[in-house]
Amino acid sequence: MKKIAIFCIPAHGHTNPMLPVAKELVKLGNIVKFYSFDEFESKIKNTGAEFVSCTRFLPEINEIEEANLKKSSNTEMTIQDIRITLAMDDFLDKEFKSFCPDTVFTDAVCFWGKLNAWKHNVPLVVSTSTFAFNQLSATYMKNSPHELWDMIGGLPKISKELKTLEPYGYHVKRTLDLIQNDNNTDTIVYTTKDYQPYGESYTDHYIFVGPSVFSETQPDKKKNRPMIYISMGTVVNEKPEFYKNCIEAFKDKEIDVIMSCGKNMSEYVPADLPDNIKAYTSVDQLDVLSKADAFITHCGMNSVSESLYMATPMIFYPQTGEQHAVARRASEIGAGIMLNNDSSSGIYEAAEKLLGDQKYSLAAKKCSEDFRSAPGPKAAAEFIENAPHNVTGTNFLDELNKAQGKFIVLYWIAVIALIVLMGILVGWKFVWIIGVTAGILSYPIGQAVQKKNYASLVKKRKRNYAQNKTTRYFFPLHKR
Repeated sequence: MKKIAIFCIPAHGHTNPMLPVAKELVKLGNIVKFYSFDEFESKIKNTGAEFVSCTRFLPEINEIEEANLKKSSNTEMTIQDIRITLAMDDFLDKEFKSFCPDTVFTDAVCFWGKLNAWKHNVPLVVSTSTFAFNQLSATYMKNSPHELWDMIGGLPKISKELKTLEPYGYHVKRTLDLIQNDNNTDTIVYTTKDYQPYGESYTDHYIFVGPSVFSETQPDKKKNRPMIYISMGTVVNEKPEFYKNCIEAFKDKEIDVIMSCGKNMSEYVPADLPDNIKAYTSVDQLDVLSKADAFITHCGMNSVSESLYMATPMIFYPQTGEQHAVARRASEIGAGIMLNNDSSSGIYEAAEKLLGDQKYSLAAKKCSEDFRSAPGPKAAAEFIENAPHNVTGTNFLDELNKAQGKFIVLYWIAVIALIVLMGILVGWKFVWIIGVTAGILSYPIGQAVQKKNYASLVKKRKRNYAQNKTTRYFFPLHKR
């Protein structure tokens, strides 16, 4: 039996996958305290964990800060997380000294969970509600110009806020240290290794447990006509024009539509909807997805995972860089299509294409089988119980970076040699063109070489694993 302290930010998409894990930790006989916020109280208590309210520590925010949070501003979210950490410092200091947790299980972007684990020298296990992102999988991110400007413009503000942590014993030099995944921290990821981009690049500090859900419902798509489910998640879901276009797209069609529009639904969804369309502030998403034939989604990790768990293909409508990464991966496996035109006609054409081709539902079904074969929340709970984990062996990324470093050196030696040769044979006037061209081409060529090196290292690792497995089973028999 261990004492486990769980921490999460006030967000459904981050809290929900941690709940089944908390329940399993309690079932295993551990004492579990879940530090969260009042809107999650009943859900947390249903797991058997002790709910500890942190709502009083949420800072008052002005209209500009609130607007930035609704736009998923990374700068504003980082600043608010730092301020919450400071507000909770005295409270959590007393909690850690009185409860004395054996392990901290915290959401990846919950600063107060991570920082207090480090400050009090308690083993840490991170919950990653998205894909795990490293130098390889981060290439899946597609940030908009607005997001890039927010990140670059926000650096001075974040730097200033980080300095306020130092006097309280929180030593952080960069925000990246707080939010990045690294190969030395015990981490739970709610997908499978096959579905995780570049899954082989992660060490055994990572466990890929598949979607963390309570539902044991099986997909059941049998009905008289197709059903489409539409949701933009629980954070940035105020999309009046989009909902209006969806209603226009499907009104009076031989398609049933269920829309989940958030708590402010009455402000932008008319009361007199067509008979085939129903709108709600929220729904039992897993239950709806088990019956749906298509899901128009903002591509939050939980939503996409739940859709694939229920073998439902999707129309992707991502709003952030992180959501673009999720959409890209689901698209790669063939389980959906991008919504490139969000007019009413564009929405209907996308739905017609998705429903009219069985390959999308077959790809979603195949992924559903992969997800359902994953070890699930019970394995995650056991992983937490046994933390910290000692992992031996070569770090995959270290090997990859070493190979990439060799390529970069050889590439620029070749470029310099070519420049010198051209200068001697033709003249030095225009050799700068070679240097500029080489600089422009270095990134795409480097990416291609990195992918090739990755594939080679994966192949080598699998070959070594197969040889070790054969050795383990062969030699004892040989000795007999």
